[in-house]
Amino acid sequence: MGKVILIASGKGGVGKTVFTANAGAALAQKGYKVVLIDMDMGLRNLDLCLGLENKVVYDIADALTGLCRIKQALIRDRRFEELYFISAAHHRDKGDLTPLHMQVLCEKLKARFDYVLVDAPSGIGDGLKMAAAGADTGVIITTPEHVAVRDADTLDRILQGMNIKERMYIVNKVKADLMNLGVVPNISEINDMLKMPMTGIIQYDDNIHIAANNGIPVVLKKGTYIAENFSHIVERMVEIKP
Repeated sequence: MGKVILIASGKGGVGKTVFTANAGAALAQKGYKVVLIDMDMGLRNLDLCLGLENKVVYDIADALTGLCRIKQALIRDRRFEELYFISAAHHRDKGDLTPLHMQVLCEKLKARFDYVLVDAPSGIGDGLKMAAAGADTGVIITTPEHVAVRDADTLDRILQGMNIKERMYIVNKVKADLMNLGVVPNISEINDMLKMPMTGIIQYDDNIHIAANNGIPVVLKKGTYIAENFSHIVERMVEIKP
């Protein structure tokens, strides 16, 4: 039986979707069967980060409503042995979809995949409730900004209220020089503000964003410090216990 991991953030712009693409790719490189689900209805971007936007025929709403079979909504990323993707709907109107629909879908996917990574919409609205249905673990992406860290703490408490017991956070877009100047919170301060365990730190690097804008998970290029860092992060992400 697989595991559903919710990738969430309290605010936009923290790099949640780019992280989801690379975390999924890193897990697939390790031989796991992985499916990525974009749940950001109306603002779908995970397809662009993966370079699969031209492959989308059916989306998550089609799979949830039974308009298509789950297999038809799955898009394989042929650069990896076992990495699949399900696109978000391009419209915000989700019709009669409920969290139960998502929970049932996740249970079916867990029977086939080792890991189901759900890219949630930013914030704490109804979209989060839908995306979090069926999640076993919550991974919160934040950045070294007081606003982002406060929102991450709020999101942590909300996920706890949803009975997601296993929660962790990752600090993204870290610029060590700014931390050393004391103009942004440092890692120790962030750790004091957040009550969940920290799973990783990702340094700001233009290569990550250049790769994402070209539809290429940056971890595809092996032997770099970025790929090695993502590899260690996903190892901790799937092994950590509450």
